[in-house]
Amino acid sequence: MDLKYNRILLKLSGEALMGNAQYGIDAETVKFIASEIKPIYDLGVKIGIVIGGGNIFRGVSPAAKGMDRVTADHMGMLATVINCLSVQNALEMNGIETRVQSAIEMRQIAEPYIRRRAMRHLEKGRVVIFAGGTGNPYFTTDTTATLRASEINADVVLKATKVDGVYTADPKKDASASKYTEINYIDVLTKGLKVMDATAISMCMDNQIPLIVFDMFGKDNLMKIVKGEPIGTLVK
Repeated sequence: MDLKYNRILLKLSGEALMGNAQYGIDAETVKFIASEIKPIYDLGVKIGIVIGGGNIFRGVSPAAKGMDRVTADHMGMLATVINCLSVQNALEMNGIETRVQSAIEMRQIAEPYIRRRAMRHLEKGRVVIFAGGTGNPYFTTDTTATLRASEINADVVLKATKVDGVYTADPKKDASASKYTEINYIDVLTKGLKVMDATAISMCMDNQIPLIVFDMFGKDNLMKIVKGEPIGTLVK
């Protein structure tokens, strides 16, 4: 099959794993995400995944108020590892071979992140799940996603959300908000649109990697995107 995107970096927020819960990991939601990844994996798409940790701990949340920022961010990085192991388990239950690579060494449960090894895993048809953020405080998992996408030569960054794209305002708060089908990086930055943080957007722009913001919970959306169908909002 002729695909538009053959190598992708999928960015999942920690909140996406919660389902309708207030915190933690919802097993059925993770199973659904795995079931959406399976068909594109079977087509031979090379897949890297970065997952946030906001469902467990967010470094700048009220829960971390008064805490040293570096310590809080380290806790957030550890939360991403928990999420990555959860998604790894769900993928492997769907017959998908995976590797978790962590930017913070924890050899008993994940490989250390080594770019050449990650590239080799992708070539062998394994899904590589990147844990531990960048390994440094003050950087978000959005920035991790664009960094890893650049490193693995991804064709596109797919930011999975609970909304179907980027809007002029929050559609849940403003009924007049309209959706962008396509927008450029500079406009995202100048308009202050909450797509990804400025560092992540700048990295996509510098490395000319398109970004698609889409609804992860729309059935077959991932498949439609890799085939080139206009799903969500394209940032380029």
